Amino acid sequence: MKSSIAPLVAALLATFTTLAVAADPESCANIKLGDIGWTDNAANNGLATVVAEGLGYKVTKTTASVPIAMIGVKGGQLDAFLDYWSPALDTTVLPFKDAVDIQSEPNMVGAKETLAVPRYLYDAGLKTFNDLPKYKDQLGGRIYGIEVGSGANKLIAKMIADNDYDTGGFKLVESSEAAMLVEVKRATSKKAPIVFVGWAPHPMNLENDMVYLSGGDKVFGPDYGAAKVHTVLSKHFESSCSNSAKLFRQLRFTPEMEGTIMQSVMAKKDALDASRAYLKQHGDVLPVWLNGVTTVDGKDGLAAVKQSLGL
Repeated sequence: MKSSIAPLVAALLATFTTLAVAADPESCANIKLGDIGWTDNAANNGLATVVAEGLGYKVTKTTASVPIAMIGVKGGQLDAFLDYWSPALDTTVLPFKDAVDIQSEPNMVGAKETLAVPRYLYDAGLKTFNDLPKYKDQLGGRIYGIEVGSGANKLIAKMIADNDYDTGGFKLVESSEAAMLVEVKRATSKKAPIVFVGWAPHPMNLENDMVYLSGGDKVFGPDYGAAKVHTVLSKHFESSCSNSAKLFRQLRFTPEMEGTIMQSVMAKKDALDASRAYLKQHGDVLPVWLNGVTTVDGKDGLAAVKQSLGL
């Protein structure tokens, strides 16, 4: 009797153990990320994708503006959005706060965003927001922003509408991050006046001799628009895909980390290749990101990702 029961007990224990460490259900095998076209978003999405794929997940990205991305997270068409810059995107993201899971602990601190000018224009006297009206004619009355619906554009538009810093006569030029940087390059090649949205982390800080304007606290917040970046998860993802959701809650980036990858991306290197190269050199970040996270089929997550990176 004992000999016939023992194998059955062993089998049941093995089954229980397998269930206990089982990761996400098959429906969670494809992780869907929002991609808003910013280079820093390419960096954090790239890092997240390399790690998730090392765990056996498939990752797809959907390109969308911030408002559309938030609608996607709310409806579950997207699982995660990694680039909620606060306070710049507060007016866009916070209306969704009851319908999504905004992670209270940021995935990155030390970022900033405010208006910037080339150093030659700063040296000429355009040093603060209050100086903008004096240079209106030289600037053609234009302030260069990025994508329509972006947080920075909304802040600038409100500044102009409210005539803050006597900017009521200015026009916001909306285009894209890439198009704005082309305008900056064009202007600096001729030493022409231009004012534009600058932020860090971003390779623009290395590739342009630029200076951030002071005194814009009313628009972008203190300390040159000091920002925190948060992860936003869909409630379905949180409740149904606990393993992969845990990974995304634990992702932490630094301006230096993203800046390194962004510089490669701006040099036309694939974001995944750049992210993979970074993690091969900085594998020490992985234990924190993967603490308690398994592969898609319930195996040791850290070991699997290290193996996928050749560490």
